Amino acid sequence: MSTQSVPTGIISCMKLSLITSKKEWETLRPEWDPLVAKSFRVYPFLEFWYLFNWWQTLGGGEWPEENSRLQIVTARENGDLIGIAPLFTSYKAGSEPAIRFIGQIEVTDHLDFICLPDKLESFLSQLLDFINENPEFNTKRLELANILKDSPTNSMMESLCREKQGSFELTVLQPSPGIPLPSSWDGYLQSLSKKQRHEVRRKERNAERDHQVELVFSQDSTDIDGEMGRFIELMRNEEQKAKFLTPLTEQFLLELGRAAQEAGCLNLANLMLDGKQAAVYLNFIFDNKLWVYNTGWNPEFSQASPGWVLLVKLIQWAIANGLNEVDMMRGDEEYKYRFGGIDRHVVQIIADLI
Repeated sequence: MSTQSVPTGIISCMKLSLITSKKEWETLRPEWDPLVAKSFRVYPFLEFWYLFNWWQTLGGGEWPEENSRLQIVTARENGDLIGIAPLFTSYKAGSEPAIRFIGQIEVTDHLDFICLPDKLESFLSQLLDFINENPEFNTKRLELANILKDSPTNSMMESLCREKQGSFELTVLQPSPGIPLPSSWDGYLQSLSKKQRHEVRRKERNAERDHQVELVFSQDSTDIDGEMGRFIELMRNEEQKAKFLTPLTEQFLLELGRAAQEAGCLNLANLMLDGKQAAVYLNFIFDNKLWVYNTGWNPEFSQASPGWVLLVKLIQWAIANGLNEVDMMRGDEEYKYRFGGIDRHVVQIIADLI
């Protein structure tokens, strides 16, 4: 572990350290999530359980293990952890060597630094100097993806990179809509267009007319591997997802289910029609929001629009349980907007340090 201290009187006495092994990383587990809870951005994808699980397969094989190196930078003041840059360095065909966020880019929706709000600018400034001066970073190029566009990281990084004579480029990657939830189901319906209100009511009514409908949550199952295995099989019914499901990706998802259950964040929602699994949503519950991570459905029930009906039931459930948002996460699929999704965008920062 390498360290860098800033002399007292210049800024605060902030000490930066570099972590390059899983063993060292695991020692941070007791401090990691408490800092996420106090950070300027609070996402399930920043918690220890998620990022550590991602690292086991490097996002289901997205990045080659032989080309990837853990390079987490921590910041402490008076011994207290106040900032984390969850970084790694990697490269592959089409992607040159660069420092990236652990978790990016395909299977993780929102990423950022982890830091106390009032320490962020100081932390980022010293982080850039630390990377630039530390020989353990064999590249000084940063490619940081999946940051929400309104994150203060973006403007601070641009200002700091210019100040330090480095280059800075920000690119919009894709939309990431969220559905704000009012306090009542009637209030939610009134937020939709007249046509969409009619569709929501019609499809729910038709499903309940033709089938015995039940919403079942299975995140507390003692056989979470079996539940996740059945979810993965339903994912295969979509051609694009079937191509996505490599053996390493399946391993990532299975271990994700275990890790999320252990962390108490898992929400595995099943739409049962006549006692059969018609659709499943793999969600997380975090920061009083429902985060819709992935979905699967049974084509046997395609006439009943099971994915649509399950989302209706989940929104009803989320409102009844006092949640304030259903985060539909990355992607511009039409149904997200028909259910009231409001656009946000995720971006990528590319910066070359001098």
